[in-house]
Amino acid sequence: MQLRIPGPTPCPPQALEAMARQMMNHRGPEFGKILNSITEKLKQAFQTKGDVFVLTASGTGGLEAAIVNTLSPGDKVLSLANGVFAERFADIAEKYGAEVAHLNFEWGKPVSLDAVEEALRTDGNIKAVLATHNETSTGMTNDIKEISAVVEKFDKLLLVDAISSLGCISLPTDDWHCDIVVTASQKGWMVPPGLAMVSVSEKAWQAHSKAKMPRYYLDFSKAKDYLEKGQTPWTPAISIFYALDATLDLMLSEGLNNIFARHARVGQTARNGVRSLGLSLFPDEKYASNTVTAVNATDRIDVARLIQVLREEHEVIIAGGQQKLSGKIFRIGHLGLVYDRDIKLILEALNKALPRAKKG
Repeated sequence: MQLRIPGPTPCPPQALEAMARQMMNHRGPEFGKILNSITEKLKQAFQTKGDVFVLTASGTGGLEAAIVNTLSPGDKVLSLANGVFAERFADIAEKYGAEVAHLNFEWGKPVSLDAVEEALRTDGNIKAVLATHNETSTGMTNDIKEISAVVEKFDKLLLVDAISSLGCISLPTDDWHCDIVVTASQKGWMVPPGLAMVSVSEKAWQAHSKAKMPRYYLDFSKAKDYLEKGQTPWTPAISIFYALDATLDLMLSEGLNNIFARHARVGQTARNGVRSLGLSLFPDEKYASNTVTAVNATDRIDVARLIQVLREEHEVIIAGGQQKLSGKIFRIGHLGLVYDRDIKLILEALNKALPRAKKG
């Protein structure tokens, strides 16, 4: 079976074997050793010298943590949205009482830096900017480096959803002045869903000390206090910690730059292959993602039928479009445990399945 959705992603044997281990005392020294090991290795992957915490939660839980730990009800935030997940980030902020200024862009098109600068220049009350590094709903990557440069000019907090990018696409957290960066275990980290990993800058800690949004389970202060004891505040997903410790060893052994290069190569293979089949990409190709390829479905392609044929006849699992893109695009995930040969198998199956998925 080829699982090629944007997540969950396939797990390597080392992760599966690690999860077969017996439970241990999550308040004991053995778990503390694993937690400390994971934390130090994650700092390398995040490219940060700041704090990194592992929360037992989904990626959305990590986004919620970013909001409630840095903001107060009534704080104004600027949302940069060009897809489903960027809009979700803004929705979380609104649910907790933030005043969200929506800067929306066409799905599949990049964030306009000029528009961001204009918004920050004209509204001095904005405290934080919400940005999505890799928008899996549209198969595109936003230029966080350039967005960060604009945000830094106005000395605002930058909260980044890097759930489907970090560990696959370079995001040097400290160099790009990202105050909170969120990722999740089931993406490029090659382990099951259940863990959110977040980095916290010194500026974010300063905001945290004044933040008044309600928080308990996701409180960074609790996470920091317990980490100093080699523990998590609440019962962790122990088996997934085992797996993450193993896959981080694999990743650091391969080397971050090699991982980034592999994803760039695989992404290009996917894009070239799609075009060779007479199809077109949904996003502006200049910003096409190296972790998920979104493909336009012409009026002749029944996306639901295509997904069914691939699954039932070729054992290939891909994803459809979300919300207003449902039935209009399909998406091929290529992040984490993925190599050129995997994409070639997907493209061969796609070539066979497309004629079976024609409308009419």
